[in-house]
Amino acid sequence: MKSRKLSRKRRRTTIVTAAAASVVAGVALVPNWSAGAAVTDDPTVDAATKATFQKLADAVFTDRTQALVDNTESGRSGKQDKQLTSRFSGKVRLSGTQSRTEDSALSQLRGRKSRLAQLGEKYSSASTSVTLDATQVKGRKAKVAVTETTTLTYEKVRGDEPKTTGFQAHHELSFQADKHGNWQLTGIRDTDDGVAVNQVASPTVATPDTGDDTPPVAPRASTSRSAPAKAKNLTSGTYDYKAMAAYAKKYWSSYNPAYPNFNGQGAGGDCTNFVSQSLKAGGWKHVPGYTNDWHNWFGTADIQSDSFVGVNEFSWFALSSKRVTSLPYVYQLDVGDVLQMDFNRDGSKDHSMIVTSRVSGVPYVSYHSTNTYNRSVASLIASYPNAYYYAYRT
Repeated sequence: MKSRKLSRKRRRTTIVTAAAASVVAGVALVPNWSAGAAVTDDPTVDAATKATFQKLADAVFTDRTQALVDNTESGRSGKQDKQLTSRFSGKVRLSGTQSRTEDSALSQLRGRKSRLAQLGEKYSSASTSVTLDATQVKGRKAKVAVTETTTLTYEKVRGDEPKTTGFQAHHELSFQADKHGNWQLTGIRDTDDGVAVNQVASPTVATPDTGDDTPPVAPRASTSRSAPAKAKNLTSGTYDYKAMAAYAKKYWSSYNPAYPNFNGQGAGGDCTNFVSQSLKAGGWKHVPGYTNDWHNWFGTADIQSDSFVGVNEFSWFALSSKRVTSLPYVYQLDVGDVLQMDFNRDGSKDHSMIVTSRVSGVPYVSYHSTNTYNRSVASLIASYPNAYYYAYRT
């Protein structure tokens, strides 16, 4: 997502560290009891407690997802169902502060649903499941890593929408035990640096290093629906746009082992790396050279240029090499085109996506960080109405 600031040596070290960490994924770490502490002071986290941690996490993210679903189609006239998290009490539950945080999140998501409906899009149903990946306990505190998998079904407003959109996201939940040994959920941290459909936290951003050169400036794209036609020929030309979309469809959730995975590594995520791989699958050729020179573009299992994995560097390379041209409207995007966002409007782009479908004038994008397939640009605009958008015709 963000521009890359790690050295090549540091980046390889990060990848090796991540690979080593993956070996222990899903294994609960042994509680670290303080010297001489009684069990009543430092409560155990047995299998049943871990299962309840997982169930509470499932309830939290299911509530968030359901806040986006249109209830009128199923005859409930927009009535909100009782939150699943309200069913938890006693041994494992939300803290008072986290309960208020979730109420605020659901309110924001319902507002997002209303904005999305104004843009002509609704979700008729959704499903969310959460798996527990690891549990780490130290005294009266616990850290729980989980993976959320969510699928939303598009309501047939126009009649030709794609069937679904889906994503995978990773979270870290913090629990604190009270004096009676009851666990309360006190915090949730998204660990993907991502842009999930039901995410309310603002993504992290960074300022890129331009080096000694003055890079090209990408003009912003309008989010107006009244975009003039900008047809794209998908069947002839230099690049195979259908191959780009097919690659993105294949690897949006199962990463290609032929490339490193930067997701969750704290250096900006994997979004631009994924876009570059998709473009390469459709015919983009390497431009070899120094990794930190944004005039170059290449990516393999062992080494990647900054322009291959960094969102701003990618924009600079793509524009300066004339492999892309800027589109004045996001709704002009077509299959194989690239969309970027600047969340805090500071002039530094923060996220890259590739268009994998276009139906009735609406582009649908796929991306990593978080792993998402066929999300409409309308959903992005409803979620981030104040962001700057940059559209590129490839």
